[in-house]
Amino acid sequence: MSFGPLLTDVIVTFCVAASVLYRYGNWMKHHIVVTIAVLVAWYFSFLIIFVLPLDVSSTVYRTCLKDLPPGNSNENSSSNHSLVIPNNSHSASDETICQKPWSYVQDDVYLHLWRVVYWTSQCLTWLVLPLMQSYIKAGDFTIRGKLKSALIDNAIYYGSYLFICGILLIYIAVKPGIDLDEPKLKAIASSASNTWGLFLLVLLLGYALVEVPRSLWNSSKRAYLLNYSYFKAAKLSSDKCEAEENVDEVLESLQAASMAVGPGHPLHRNLETILQKVPVELRERMNRRQLPDDTPTDAPSEKALIRLHRQVIKALQTAHRTETQWSLLVDDILVLEDVVRNQVSHDRHYKPTFQPDRASWLRVFITPGLEWYWRCVVQSYILKLAAIAAGVLSAAVVWSEVTFFNKKPVLSLFAQFINLAREGYDYKTIEILSTMIIAYLCYCAYSTVLKIRVLNLYYLAPHHQTDEYSLIFSGMMLCRLTPPMCLNFLGLVHMDSHIIKQSTMETYYTQVMGHMDVISIISDGFNVYFPMAVLAFCLATYFSIGSRILSALGFQQFVGDDEVTADLVEEGRELIKREKRRRQRAEDSLNRRREFQERFGGTSRYRTARQKPEDRGMLLRPLHRDDSAESARAVLLRDVEPVDYYVGTASTTTASTDGSYAEPELGHSRGHRSSSTALLYQGGPDGYGPPVASRGRVGPPPRGLFDDV
Repeated sequence: MSFGPLLTDVIVTFCVAASVLYRYGNWMKHHIVVTIAVLVAWYFSFLIIFVLPLDVSSTVYRTCLKDLPPGNSNENSSSNHSLVIPNNSHSASDETICQKPWSYVQDDVYLHLWRVVYWTSQCLTWLVLPLMQSYIKAGDFTIRGKLKSALIDNAIYYGSYLFICGILLIYIAVKPGIDLDEPKLKAIASSASNTWGLFLLVLLLGYALVEVPRSLWNSSKRAYLLNYSYFKAAKLSSDKCEAEENVDEVLESLQAASMAVGPGHPLHRNLETILQKVPVELRERMNRRQLPDDTPTDAPSEKALIRLHRQVIKALQTAHRTETQWSLLVDDILVLEDVVRNQVSHDRHYKPTFQPDRASWLRVFITPGLEWYWRCVVQSYILKLAAIAAGVLSAAVVWSEVTFFNKKPVLSLFAQFINLAREGYDYKTIEILSTMIIAYLCYCAYSTVLKIRVLNLYYLAPHHQTDEYSLIFSGMMLCRLTPPMCLNFLGLVHMDSHIIKQSTMETYYTQVMGHMDVISIISDGFNVYFPMAVLAFCLATYFSIGSRILSALGFQQFVGDDEVTADLVEEGRELIKREKRRRQRAEDSLNRRREFQERFGGTSRYRTARQKPEDRGMLLRPLHRDDSAESARAVLLRDVEPVDYYVGTASTTTASTDGSYAEPELGHSRGHRSSSTALLYQGGPDGYGPPVASRGRVGPPPRGLFDDV
């Protein structure tokens, strides 16, 4: 018995979950409750993925002991495998015949571990995280009001779960010979949750099993990927402009409310709570604006302020998301343009448009020649090999999903692989294959959730730019999809008796989840035949039926041979050219100031280029379509003025010693991708509010989740 592999998985998985959350979240700004809840959700979901293969190898060993003749085994056997802890007193001959896994641990360890992991995940995904997500965007000003709004907001969400539970309860109540007891109630709860998750899982896998290999293959074709990125830039620019207009409209309503609600008004404190959510720059711009003459000046009611508060939170969150997406997309497109341009270079030295900021020791290893071979030659072949491997895995998953219910002969490829490894007691191969299959299924499902257009409110952005709302959603979906995905995997490898209809030793994970044999409409129908719908969704995705239908209905899709697609690609190319010119002007201005300081020395109120990477920002004004009457010359003049004359501090406009103001500086590295507009939405409650200059700031700490009360 060795606890080494299990402890290693537990510790490494925690480090992986914490490092990923550190990359996407912001531990210094987000509320500690949100950070801990998301960390637990991610950690337990990843833990299931990496520990379940150890449970599978342990089950293979216990199955071998169970199948020995009665005289060669002292293990207590039982036809009911639910929550049975076998006796570990085996004879020496038994252990010689059935080789013990290198990762084998005491039987009750997995039982206790799965109880904690599974039921904690279910509690998070159905109770804690949905309420926390709705609580964050609620516009009420008291804890009671926020909780009430959160419950109402999740009424449909909980209604779908209760609807499934109600159907199962009615079925059991009507069916004779079945009495409701604690195990059956637990089976109903698990069945409702897994049915909900399996329904979503089939939709996601039907799309991702085709799209993941295809996207990897298309990524190896730089020209195609560049045109697709131009297309996304044109669509995202439209969304960003719409988000900015929505912010302006909300600020106009807020300005009217602030004029009507004076310092002595009973609702003035609630109005101040809303104003504290607005960044300082936007608040100053709002105060300078002159309202139209027909603006109503009546004092708003409390319900009107609650509605306005909710609109402010949503508008700022949407603007922050679109601005972050735009900044990341522009950097990706600039890199792609550099790769396409350098591919035809004869000197085979990579020459980027903007020099990235790298540590001095990295510059020694990453030479221009090495970078050229990596970006222009090697990377394309690696993507093609990854696409081929993903295509083979996708074909194996689809075939196994369609045939896993057939036990004789065994048609599921994954079941055949596990059986071959089982015959030679190759437990490491069993664990590696199981981890690889589960990890690929998880990647397909999780990567697709945040790409769905309907769920465009959620976006995971690296470099600490993801808001709390998206982090909570990601944790909720991980906890929701992982259990049914693992249940589906156990069916693919024929280790779930209620699917293959054969008595077999169950994993401890299945024992904790409970069997659903008591509910025949689930065990006989949905769990067996519904995964076969993956094939239909895969065919629809392969022939792009959904994209062509949406394009015919007027929704812009990257079809390739469509006139609208070509127009959007050209529009995106022009937007990127304009953005590149703006960055080049800013870099030239920065170089001139650096040369001036190096030549004449002395102190300056402007920042130099050598600053801490985490304190640098980019002064990128939002792009607007030329729909207004503003001339092109006026647009260019407006873009030049702030860039050529100001270089500023860490993350916001600050006053210098002589009373002047310095704007944020432009940075060009991928790790520092944020814009002046994005900086407006940093800090404050719920991820918004006055920007935070640095970690050593002076003054009150950032507002948290419950600070409105």
